[in-house]
Amino acid sequence: MSPQDTTGTGRFAGLKIAVLLPCYNEEVAIGRTVAAFKAALPEATVYVYDNNSRDRTCEVAAEAGAIVRSERMQGKGNVVRRMFADVEADVYVLSDGDLTYDADAAPELVDRLIDEQLDMVVGARKSEIELAYRRGHRFGNAMLTGMLAQLFGRSFTDILSGYRVFSRRFVKSFPVLSAGFEIETEISIHALELRMPVSEIVTNYAARPEGSTSKLSTYRDGWRILRTIVNLFRIERPVLFFGILGGIALLLAIILAIPLAITYAQTGLVPRFPTAVLVTGLSIVGLLNIFTGLILDTVVRGRREIRRLAYLGVPAPRA
Repeated sequence: MSPQDTTGTGRFAGLKIAVLLPCYNEEVAIGRTVAAFKAALPEATVYVYDNNSRDRTCEVAAEAGAIVRSERMQGKGNVVRRMFADVEADVYVLSDGDLTYDADAAPELVDRLIDEQLDMVVGARKSEIELAYRRGHRFGNAMLTGMLAQLFGRSFTDILSGYRVFSRRFVKSFPVLSAGFEIETEISIHALELRMPVSEIVTNYAARPEGSTSKLSTYRDGWRILRTIVNLFRIERPVLFFGILGGIALLLAIILAIPLAITYAQTGLVPRFPTAVLVTGLSIVGLLNIFTGLILDTVVRGRREIRRLAYLGVPAPRA
């Protein structure tokens, strides 16, 4: 029987559960991470996808009992895209290979997914250790979470958590577009856009073991996540996005046109001709933005319907 054909026994009988661990230079932590998930979810198959590591990540993961595969395109988003495409399961547990997420919480996350027929359960991070979850990262996470809630109507308390459990229908309907660490933001927005049933459970978050270093850059990756939110806002909410741009252009045109209208009413002349040309240009730009948003909204609705049908084509996981 192949690893992908292994079904769960015991509390998760009949379910194929896959633990997915994207890794890059995690020789120090990956062995203990694999062992922790195998102990917490003995029914699951653990997959480690190596992303061009220059250390012994692959060897250590294989020795710990994981199925080891590789993705040559650098970036966590590229690795997640490959994992979601290759691995066949009913339930997917996505975590990191750095021993920071609490593997013992995995059964509770899977239980919540199955019992409530959800499509995603997020392991919201809680840490009392400053080195594990720095204040700058907490502030950035809170800011981006607030932005997501404003743009998409609802959100999670921890949109950047890398610890998540998915249903098969989530994974197989998710067109991964991100290349790097902004993948968590894209996952959150996908769930919000298709109005999937989701939940959160607070889980412990630990500091990396000694000798393991973080690949995150606070400012570079924060900027990429912010850019991802803006781009997805443009794509998924074109009426609002282009409507704001068009409204700003029309407002400027009106402000500049008021003095011209007063002068014209008094003298019948338009002495500031360049300003009149600018007002005309701003008005055209504003109207073009508004109509662009309306047209793109029709396209987006069609795309959303196709994604929703793909999502509905896969049954929910049942124990």
